[in-house]
Amino acid sequence: MEKIAQGAEAVLFRDRGTIIKERLSKTYRYPQLDEALRKFRTRREAKVLGKLQEMQFPSPKLQDFSDKRMSIVMDFVPGDTVKDVLHQLDDYQLMASEIGNLIGNLHSKHIVHGDLTTSNMIKHADTGKINMIDFGLSFFSEKFEDKAVDLFLLERALLSTHYDKPDIFDKVIENYRNAAPENAAVLERLEAVRKRGRNKKRD
Repeated sequence: MEKIAQGAEAVLFRDRGTIIKERLSKTYRYPQLDEALRKFRTRREAKVLGKLQEMQFPSPKLQDFSDKRMSIVMDFVPGDTVKDVLHQLDDYQLMASEIGNLIGNLHSKHIVHGDLTTSNMIKHADTGKINMIDFGLSFFSEKFEDKAVDLFLLERALLSTHYDKPDIFDKVIENYRNAAPENAAVLERLEAVRKRGRNKKRD
């Protein structure tokens, strides 16, 4: 078993074709609160992954989870991050369209990713399709506001990471809108979220 990554919330190990994700204890939290939070987040992530599997959404398949060990076992998704792929592409419109369609389908099932970046998307080595990964901050919500914030964070990430492709978010949004009728209302709310973001910058 090989340790492949460690973040603020969890450590990832790879064991052949599987990924084991273990949520880390936070010493600055009260032990009871720390355990309750890690249990809740482990269960929630497992539930989201299970729902994605039902949808046949391109993402890691859940194999097992334990809220005693605070761990999740899921399939390993082979391939390069979309972040790396986009850095090498001049013709990126098709990939942007695919991203928009995926997020639109995700939101239509009331799943908010919580950390939409091109680092959390993999171009599958076998299928060539984009798979979304890292649902550690994901949650279920029917609120337009939550979905709009999800998009706003993606927009900021794209502008920061892929500044040489200034219209990439427009192509994402075009296909997001077409993925489900209710997504138009999310895009209306996105304008309000953007306005709040601009006001915060001025403050």
